[in-house]
Amino acid sequence: MTHMQHSRTKALAFVSAIGCVVMTVALSTAIYPAIKNPSIGGFSQITSWYKKRIDAVDPSGKDLSGAVIAIAKEGKLAYLQPIGFQDRAKTIPMTTDSIFWIASMTKPITSVAAMMLVDNGKLDLDAPVAKYLPELKTMQVATAKPNPASGKIDIALEPPKRPMTVRDLLRHTSGLVYPPQYLDEPINRLYARAAFEPDNSLGEFVTSLSSLPLAHQPGEVWEYSWGVDVLARVVEVASGQQFDQFLQSRIFKPLGMVDTGFYVPSENLDRVVEAPTTRPPQFDITKPRKLLSGGGGLASTALDYLRFCQMLLNGGELDGVRILAPETVKLMTANALPSDVRFVGRSVGPDDGTTFGLGFAIRTSGGSAGSFGWSGVWGTQFWVDPAQKMIAVQMIQVAPEKVSYYFTAMRNLTYGALNISQP
Repeated sequence: MTHMQHSRTKALAFVSAIGCVVMTVALSTAIYPAIKNPSIGGFSQITSWYKKRIDAVDPSGKDLSGAVIAIAKEGKLAYLQPIGFQDRAKTIPMTTDSIFWIASMTKPITSVAAMMLVDNGKLDLDAPVAKYLPELKTMQVATAKPNPASGKIDIALEPPKRPMTVRDLLRHTSGLVYPPQYLDEPINRLYARAAFEPDNSLGEFVTSLSSLPLAHQPGEVWEYSWGVDVLARVVEVASGQQFDQFLQSRIFKPLGMVDTGFYVPSENLDRVVEAPTTRPPQFDITKPRKLLSGGGGLASTALDYLRFCQMLLNGGELDGVRILAPETVKLMTANALPSDVRFVGRSVGPDDGTTFGLGFAIRTSGGSAGSFGWSGVWGTQFWVDPAQKMIAVQMIQVAPEKVSYYFTAMRNLTYGALNISQP
């Protein structure tokens, strides 16, 4: 990630009011001029809530030590605030350009990369994945059943009713799954055999999947999965570029996402927010890795991700640079799931008031119905609300078991600060 330079082009005009920072930020052009009359009272409530939380919890217990919160409204930066500290010992103040592992917030970026190739005619959304990755052509579908006689689990294999498609990878209906993380089922356990290691390429990882079965018939079940990592390899094959090079040349550089990439160069390591627990080697953003995980490998900042989201809210364009066709953004942010799909695992589905598009969860009920977004395992979170022309980004690093509390708080505080009805 050699493009991540601390000497970023930026013009900052700070106006402090009750702990709130309102600023004009120029990253190649003056995107996000400051709101003239922001709701300072509401914003101070956001700041004070996080400050109180940081004071109240013990960061050595894998809880919150600091945050960067960014909110944009109608194309203007309404709020950008570093709160607390980068380190667990609370000695290094958080800054607006502190760098976070964004984990699964990588997935929407990978999804955009794939849809750019669809727009360019280089990728067929409904083609079998095996068209691009023939090593996966012979994958079978597994069914696990208890064997009363042996007391063990028998795994039976059958052919897929139809091939998994590129569309399935984007919407988590491919039949691929994760190893035990969200679910600990017999088929998930088999996925621990895959070569998802820092020294393996995407191609080597995908090849290792070819000997494993699918957990579901393609198109029938939504289960959170390695599908987006497979999609990253599809991007490599369809584009002829290594995945990191594609992202840098086609997304990060055009959008001015100067601090986003798979690893942080040595000169910027002092800006990396300390991990709440041991960094998984596959996702260690402090060093280069051969594995370019499209499902969770990126590091970024609040402002970089805000620019990515603004491109989506603008219908695929930012600062005169078009990334996606407007119709493509609409397709990605609308329900993409069959009416009879079954939901397994992570909280997406009617019971949670959400569905899934091509790379994003979409809220289907409440005051923010139609908003779309996703989150990361250490608490990074974003959503885009087209009806309110609003974007919210939360950058934190807490242990996985603590994130849901902050996801809920961020939504409530954001809508409250902007005087919008609670979702």
